[in-house]
Amino acid sequence: MKTERFEALIDAILAIIITIIVLEIPLAPEGTWQSLFELKYEFIIYAISFIVCFNFWNYNNNIFSIVNKIDSRVIWSMGITLFVFSFLPYLTTFVAENFNLFFPQFMYGLSFIITALLSILIAKYLKESDPENITLQLVLQNDDTYITTIIIVFIGMIIGYLAYPPAIITSCLLSLIIMWIQPKMRKKEIRI
Repeated sequence: MKTERFEALIDAILAIIITIIVLEIPLAPEGTWQSLFELKYEFIIYAISFIVCFNFWNYNNNIFSIVNKIDSRVIWSMGITLFVFSFLPYLTTFVAENFNLFFPQFMYGLSFIITALLSILIAKYLKESDPENITLQLVLQNDDTYITTIIIVFIGMIIGYLAYPPAIITSCLLSLIIMWIQPKMRKKEIRI
């Protein structure tokens, strides 16, 4: 199967998810800086969720630009990933309203871990569905980024459980930053 319609579906679902996240941001009850500052947790988690959505879209856009064909395993594993990802608006609000509690933070981090695990599976299926595509094989040759995400978020969960629940959301943000840095470090290693 060609990928254009599938890419359009992914784009549409992510656009809906971002729209729902934006609509869930509460309005400041008064037109003051103090009133706006009281919503700091809502804006922090909104910003992180927006970055997560954009990063997911950007990654998939880059990957699918080099994919020539896909099969049903890619479609269904991406469908399951998008299903998990569709909980992001709810989890964003859940964390925003309970920022210092462990369980909402844990659920947000768990969605990161599940998405990373499913992304490993999608990468495997993409390589198998398009084996002649050398560029795709090279780009998806290792899962370091996903494994790093799982480890960082898991460490954040431990810290969140034992001491400070917002460590989980911090670890999610840190995993995104590392996700951007890690490929650049790999490129430098290849040049040396």
